Amino acid sequence: MTDQQLNAAELDASDPLAALRDEFELPDGIYLVGNSLGALPKAARDYVNTEFDRWSTLGVEGHFTGDLAWKDYHELMTGQLAALTGAMADEVVAMNSLTVNLHLLMVSFYQPTPERHKILIEGHAFPSDHFAVESQIRQRGFKPDESMVLLEPRDGEQTLRPQDILAAIAEHGDELALVLLPGVQYYTGQVLAMEEIAAASHAVGAFVGFDLAHAVGNLELSLHDWDIDFAAWCTYKYLNSGPGGVAGAFVHQRHVNDQRLAKLHGWWGTNKTSRFEMATEFDAIPTVESWQLSNGPILLMASLRASLDIFDKAGGMGPLRRKTEQQIEFFDRRLEESLGDRVENITPKALPERGCQFALRIINDDGRRVFEELEKARVLCDWRHPDVIRVAPVPLYNSFDDIDRFVNILDGIVQ
Repeated sequence: MTDQQLNAAELDASDPLAALRDEFELPDGIYLVGNSLGALPKAARDYVNTEFDRWSTLGVEGHFTGDLAWKDYHELMTGQLAALTGAMADEVVAMNSLTVNLHLLMVSFYQPTPERHKILIEGHAFPSDHFAVESQIRQRGFKPDESMVLLEPRDGEQTLRPQDILAAIAEHGDELALVLLPGVQYYTGQVLAMEEIAAASHAVGAFVGFDLAHAVGNLELSLHDWDIDFAAWCTYKYLNSGPGGVAGAFVHQRHVNDQRLAKLHGWWGTNKTSRFEMATEFDAIPTVESWQLSNGPILLMASLRASLDIFDKAGGMGPLRRKTEQQIEFFDRRLEESLGDRVENITPKALPERGCQFALRIINDDGRRVFEELEKARVLCDWRHPDVIRVAPVPLYNSFDDIDRFVNILDGIVQ
């Protein structure tokens, strides 16, 4: 019997990752919104309480004492973040929030000239990314309506055709300073071809960066080998670090010690061995850590560590991606069986263009009403204006039974 024929109970029984669900505290009901806020790792309570205890007993000495010394705490996650993103250890760091990191990195990688000043983004970019790009352009003395290139799907289509992205890069190549796109589009769930986009951007002389908020912990990534210049991501979605959790940043190895790059300096980016000598001459750490500004938020990092340890138990992104593909195929089949003519999934059909998220439109019914009825039934997903219900089975803690019950409940709600 193939996976296409197995029911939810049979798929759950054969799932090698099923036990990972017990590593999390899940809200009552069916939790299918890990693309917005990941579930609480049970161990996060212990990890955070450990830091409360260290704070209570050590006070300021906690910065320098033991294997959990706060001054080096972010380094505890370096190897795990590198593994999840396909990066070298000197290319990744946990710091700040996503948009702060995008701004810091654009200071370095958006260096406009009168001839080359454009930034290519998607027309339906997450608002924070759009605002960040717009403000960076203004700060450099240019005008957004002249320097922003907005990618839009073709008329009547919902997602960007890969060839259209590459064509836009080529079209604007002589004027293009930066390409900044998502790894996964937040609304449709479309996975973009990051390696091909990076190659096309470099071919015209532009830097390329990615917002990986919906990609890290969702996809297998190879940021170093894909030759991406920089990336930033939050960790409270698929990385389950908690609301407002610390973010991450990547800068390719060939840039990390390039002293020619413009950069906003802070104390935590200077030489670690002389940092506490309090000198005022900036001596950049020869890694991505030189983009750090201040010492890290330890309590937020502690909860992220708890989640990253679960990814280690899963065996990394390979096994998780295999489960995701099984869940996609099962979800597709159940939607077609039960709701084929009443619900449209606008996420691309091809597996390489899909992650965990399904972007569902309700046909011939009020989508907002349907979403509110799902909420009443304690099915937790989310609504994105104007007409999409986002549903994301996460392989760390969502079962095939979660998907099956969701489809059955949706079937009973949709007219």
